[in-house]
Order: sequence, then structure tokens, then C-alpha cells
Amino acid sequence: MSSFTPNPADDLAIATIRTLAVDVVGKANSGHPGAPLGMAPVAHVLFSRFLNANPKNSKWFNRDRFVLSNGHACALQYVLLHLLGYKLSLDDLKAFRQLDSKTPGHPEAGHTDGKENSIHCGASLTSRTGIEVTTGPLGQGFANGVGLAIAQAHLAAVYNREDFNLINNFTYVFTGDGCLMEGVASEAASLAGHLQLGNLIVIYDDNHISIDGDTAVAFTENVEQRFLSYGWQVLHVNDGDNDLAAISNAIAEARKEPTKPTIIRLRTTIGYGSKQQGTHGVHGAPLKADDVAALKAKFNFAPDQTFQVPQETYDFYAEFGKRGAELEAKWNADLAKYGQKYPAEHAELTRRIAGELPAGWEKNLPVYKPSDPAVASRKLSEIVLTAIAPTLPELLGGSADLTGSNLTKVKGSVDLQPTSTGLGTYAGTYIRYGVREHAMGAIANGLHAYGGIIPFVATFLNFVSYASGAVRLSALSGHQVIWVATHDSIGLGEDGPTHQPVETAIALRATPNLNFWRPADGNETSAAYYVAVTSKHTPSVLSLSRQNLPNLEGSSIQAASRGGYVLHEEANEDLTIVSTGSEVAIAIEAAGKLRAEGIKARVVSLPSWFTFDQQDEEYRLSVLKDGAPILSLEASSTAGWAKYSHEQFGLAAWGASGPYQKVYEKFGITGSNIAAVGKKVVEFYRGKGPLTSPLRKAIHL
Repeated sequence: MSSFTPNPADDLAIATIRTLAVDVVGKANSGHPGAPLGMAPVAHVLFSRFLNANPKNSKWFNRDRFVLSNGHACALQYVLLHLLGYKLSLDDLKAFRQLDSKTPGHPEAGHTDGKENSIHCGASLTSRTGIEVTTGPLGQGFANGVGLAIAQAHLAAVYNREDFNLINNFTYVFTGDGCLMEGVASEAASLAGHLQLGNLIVIYDDNHISIDGDTAVAFTENVEQRFLSYGWQVLHVNDGDNDLAAISNAIAEARKEPTKPTIIRLRTTIGYGSKQQGTHGVHGAPLKADDVAALKAKFNFAPDQTFQVPQETYDFYAEFGKRGAELEAKWNADLAKYGQKYPAEHAELTRRIAGELPAGWEKNLPVYKPSDPAVASRKLSEIVLTAIAPTLPELLGGSADLTGSNLTKVKGSVDLQPTSTGLGTYAGTYIRYGVREHAMGAIANGLHAYGGIIPFVATFLNFVSYASGAVRLSALSGHQVIWVATHDSIGLGEDGPTHQPVETAIALRATPNLNFWRPADGNETSAAYYVAVTSKHTPSVLSLSRQNLPNLEGSSIQAASRGGYVLHEEANEDLTIVSTGSEVAIAIEAAGKLRAEGIKARVVSLPSWFTFDQQDEEYRLSVLKDGAPILSLEASSTAGWAKYSHEQFGLAAWGASGPYQKVYEKFGITGSNIAAVGKKVVEFYRGKGPLTSPLRKAIHL
């Protein structure tokens, strides 16, 4: 028996969504009207009957999360945000896809609140309004939704009590055929089924159309059977264009399933109401003027008017805001009562919601001296995590099936697993992602977007490339995700060039608002974690060695926290060698050999270009000085090093398989050869006058 109660305003509200979406795309002369026209009924039912949020406080922590994974349909989301009372005006809708508008071409977290998303410039993100995650690249939002659902399950297990069900929201995801074709969605769906995420409800817009035409040309699998095999509950609605009761009943049924995520296959007609409905012609281009007029007439709107919103529609959606405000007020009262009964848990939860770190946590960072034994930086990372995890409960870690190699599981930690598996609990702080690097990165973005969590994820540095789509969106959105990327160079040895990341470092360094660290010893590893944990809106990749690294004379957490510093100083130097990671010790060795030949060489360690570039010019020029030539050294591509050096030494091609010492010798990355290279550089520049630092440029972006 249906629990759906029709409202006289339903049809008018749906028609308003449809006509507004058409006008939004039409005025911009750019965008995707098809999906908004087809999904208007399900969007209306979801937001008017089920989804709990407060437009006046979009940061209310226990709000339901909504993700538009098919982000090209963002005209639908922007129209809804306006009608529901978020800070998005009709003028904002009219500025769709225009420069500096609040309504960009795809949904951007932190942008649609009207405040400039300064993440694009590497600065801090201030707030969000209605847009939980940045979507557009297909499949990413689906995986983000899995992360949001994991975050809810985890925080509920940690902080809810038998008498306080504080954290109990749902995550709703709209997705389309394109998202489900992407591998990242498959990876995420598989893990979501394993984790039994009953708080996740995905609504699949099954309209049988992609850009190339009917999905019959490339996508003919049985999606329902696929998701059943993942362990999901599968429901379907055969008439998503008109059957509001069936839509409502399916969502209500999905909410009742506590141990399985749900996908609702919703059969819709793309571009419903248009002359081109049901074809790919309505997918990604504005409707023609005569089509717009006919569509408006069909829905009883004036054909010659634009951006029409009947007062009845505003009044109907105002109830959404009232419901959300009442729910938030009750939740705040419950939170206060919770604080009286559970003061310690309350203090920790509210601190995490506020995004504040525990006072003095950094005092637990390990400090090293040169007499300490040589240790691989992946092991140094494990030592840091072991030291700081007890005071940072917000750290939620995991690895893509490389736990024993990445060394990311803190001793005594519990896996995040459904209790029924006997493998852990949702309160656990370690996620077994399986061999799913791309989903791992996108899920981590969702974990951070939820709030109260600093996710760290792990794989070999080479395999971060599998997740590049998620890493890019992490940087664009300002998600504080920490990648523990081990086996970071030809130093991994025998596995050979298939696993040796020659080009990966520069690809990551070139990504705006992404901090790539390559620490040379224990103090630099601690510094990398310090900066990563305190950078609230910047993802970090920690590039870590398999081979042992000596602890260096002159290194310190404070110095390394500036991204670059003088490790070995010489007055009136003839040469500066600037290096990172495992090659810094080789640079020190080379400097010693050069000194024996009467050539004075400074050594600079530059573990983070991103952090170093943020330092003041005076400091940077004191590290990479005018005067003598600067030679860079790194066991990877030399691309990008011209910014910091006059000459570059690294790898010109792929690596090789063999014991790592032999591989380093093959490519000339030894103390003896770098001394010879350094001598050649000194001789080349001798008599050519004082050199200016490569940092001195006419243009600084």
C-alpha cells in the first residue's frame, strides 16, 4: 500500500523545475537540459518528502547529503537550491555558466555560496551552500557518496549512544548511465556492498541515452543484476516521468533497509516534454526557441516569458526549509543534552565538527638526530602515524591492498567493517579498500566532505596515477586527503619500470593546490605530516622510500616545514646541489667528494615545492641564492626542476629492474658520479660572471 500523499502543488512545482531548467540553459546558450527535464519528478519527491536539510544553515552536521554525480545536470540542482531557499537568486540562475557567477558549468563545492572559491588560487575554502561535493567528471560523485555514507556510519558508531541517535543522516546520490560506465563507480559500488552501507541510496536515471546516442551502442549490461552481485538492494520505478507514488514508495523502501545500500533504477525520458525527448539531441545543447515555447505551453506556462516561478511553488518549497529548521533545532537541543551526559565525547565531537585539532598534538611528532639508524621513509611514516593517531581520532586510514608494504595500519587499530563480518566494527579507523585506488581516492574526498574526518589513504606512488581523477578533484575542491605513497622511485628496485614512478612526481607537483612531499629523513617525514595535518583545505601526497635513508646532519622539523632549507652550508660556494628524498644523502656524499677536490658545494633539501613557494622571497633567495650555479638531483624526470636550478640531473627515460643499488649506479645517481657532474657544472659556468638565482623572474603566477 502506497504511503504517498499527493499535494495539489506537485504538478506545478515539477513544471516549474522543468521550465526554469530550460531557461537557465537557454539563457547561457550552453548546458544540458535533458536530464533536468527527465529527473524533475524524482528531485521534487526526494526534496519535498524525504531529504532533511536547512537552507538557512547548510552546514548543519546531521543534514542528509545529496550528490549529483551526473553533474552535467547541474541546472536541476541550481533550480532546486533556489526554490528551496538557499542563497541562490533568480539572477544567479540567469548567470549560469558565466564568468565569476555562483552557478558554474558543473557543481563546485564552496562556490555556489556566492563566496569566491579561493581554492583555485591555493588559498582556504570558507564554506559550502547546498553543494556537498564537486562533480562533473562522471562516476566521481558516486564514489564521493560512498565516502559520505562511510563517514556517517563511522561517526555514528563512535559517538551515538543507546539514548542518543545523534548522527543518523542518509546520503542520496543521483547518477546516470555515464557514471555507471566509469570504473570508479564500479570500484566504489563493490566496496559499498561489502561494507553494508544501508544509509546510502542511489537513484539511477535510466534514460538509455549518452552523448553518442542510445546506450544500446555500448552499454547493454544488466545493471540490476550487477548491483545485486555487489550485495545491494535493487528497486525499480518503471515510469519516472509521472509516477510520483512509485518514486516515493521506492525511496521509502530504500530507507528501511539497514544492511544494504540501495540503487533505484528509475526509467525516465531524457528531455521530457521537448520535441526531442528520448534522443541524444536534447542531452547537451539548449532547446530551440520553438521547442521551448511548445514545452512551456504544454506545462501551462506562458510561452513568451522566462524564469517564471509561481508563488504557489515558492510557498510549497518553503515547507522544506521549515522542516529542516525544526529538525536542526531539535538536534541542537539533543546535542546539548548529550553534552551533559557524555561531556568528553561531546567535547571531542564538537571539536571535530569545527575542524579544530587537539591542542599540542604536534608534540607527539618524532624527532631524530644523525646518530639514529637509517630507516626507510615508509617506516618513518608508520612511526609518525603510531605516534599521532592516539591524539588525532579524526585520522581515518586505509590502503589499496598494500597494508604490509605501505605500513599504514597503526598497531592496535581496528578495521572499519560491519560488525556482522567479525572483521571489525564501523567505529574502526582502518579501511581495507582492496585493489581499488581510484575509488579509494574518491571515497576519501567524500570522507573529508562529510566533516570531522581527516582521511589518509595508501598505495605505491606509481599507482596514485590510477586515481588521478580523484586526486585532481581533491585539489580543486580543497579536500584534506593525505596520500601515503610508498616505493617512490627506482629505489624500489627489482619490480622494475612498470612500478617505478618516473613521471608521477611532476604530474602531481603540477596540480594546483596539491602538496607533494618527498622527505629525505625522519625529521622531514615528521614535517610533512605536520604540514599535511594542519593544511585544512589542501591534499597532500607523501612520496616515501622503500630503501633505508640516513638521518641527516642539519635537518629539523622546523626547517623542513618551510618546504626547503639549506642542509649543508658553505661560504663562497662554487655550487649548490638541490635535491629531495633518497637522493639528498647522495648529494651530501657528492658535496664531500667535491670538497676534497677544493670545490665548495652547498646542499639544499627541497621536500615540498608547494610549501617552499609559499615562503617569502627573501627566505627563498637565501636558500637558492644568486652567485653560484645550482644543480638539481632527483631519481625521476627532470621536468619542472628548471624553476629551481640552472642544471638538472635525473632520469631521461624509464627505470630498470634489479637490486636498487645497481639501478642507481646504472643511471649515475651515486655520490661519485654526482660529484663528477657537479664539477662539470662548475667548470661550465666558471668565468661567465655571477649567476642570478633561477627564482628571479619577470613574471610570477
